Amino acid sequence: MAGSTHEVHDNPYEGLLGGDPSHWAFGTATYDRQSEDPLAGIDTSVPDGVVGADLATYAVMLADDALVLSHRLSQWCSNAPDLEEDIALANIALDLLGQARLLLARAAAADRSIVPPLPEGSPVPPEDALAFFREAGDFRNVRLAEVEDGDFADAVVRLLLFATWRLALLQRLRDSRDPVLAAVATKGVKEVAYHRDYVGRWFLTLARGTDESRARLVAALARAWPLRGELTDVHDVEARMAEAGVGVDPSTLSVEVDAVLDQVFSTSGVVRPDAAPLAGVRGRKGRDGLHTEAMSRMLAEMQVVARAHPTGRW
Repeated sequence: MAGSTHEVHDNPYEGLLGGDPSHWAFGTATYDRQSEDPLAGIDTSVPDGVVGADLATYAVMLADDALVLSHRLSQWCSNAPDLEEDIALANIALDLLGQARLLLARAAAADRSIVPPLPEGSPVPPEDALAFFREAGDFRNVRLAEVEDGDFADAVVRLLLFATWRLALLQRLRDSRDPVLAAVATKGVKEVAYHRDYVGRWFLTLARGTDESRARLVAALARAWPLRGELTDVHDVEARMAEAGVGVDPSTLSVEVDAVLDQVFSTSGVVRPDAAPLAGVRGRKGRDGLHTEAMSRMLAEMQVVARAHPTGRW
């Protein structure tokens, strides 16, 4: 068969890389990810009276919530109860990933010193460096976003608690004095409104389904409830950003969030839990970089490719 078509295709990957095997892991580089500035055309100067480091930290908090939960939701890809939910959860994960990218880029523009150093010549953009080259202790997400899902009911409950809170936050953040945060919030409100509606319907479906589905839902709610309190705790950085008209005081969201959740509980006939919030360690919680063991395992999976190829392009 020498010289035949069959011989040419003995190796299905041969010829895809133009003789440069270093590009294999990230495709053929026809799409230059690194050259795109996600904040192009937007004023990224720090508003008057605001400390750049505080603005960066605040943006990282909001970004890490979205990034970490996005990764957890992506783990449902091919594992959801049916194909439609598989796609829906993947789309929600992509929405949150998009928000995370913009917010991490905003953080880097506000304070470049927070971006982890990479080898000389690395083309990794700042937002990717922040996502893939920080240790667990540098992440500022709430712990609700990082814990592992047990089953589909856990995913439903977690996303209901998170989306209800984040929608209320983004609705207020549209009035931020920072034009980047205001733009991210304006876009995000439409996305998260869908997330909340989607997961609210599933909460009702599981609650009114079989005895098994209801039992799993109630158990999932009991597991997630202690982590909910961290959403409305007020970190010093959040307080300063709210006072400066840039951020939102999360404690002001409690009434609205509780009203929405109570409506869901009432409609589904589920009793509101009264478990105490999960305590921190010496006052430190997720916003301070204190995380569960699940966080390190998740980051190991999420970051392994980027860390193995810090000078790669994709």
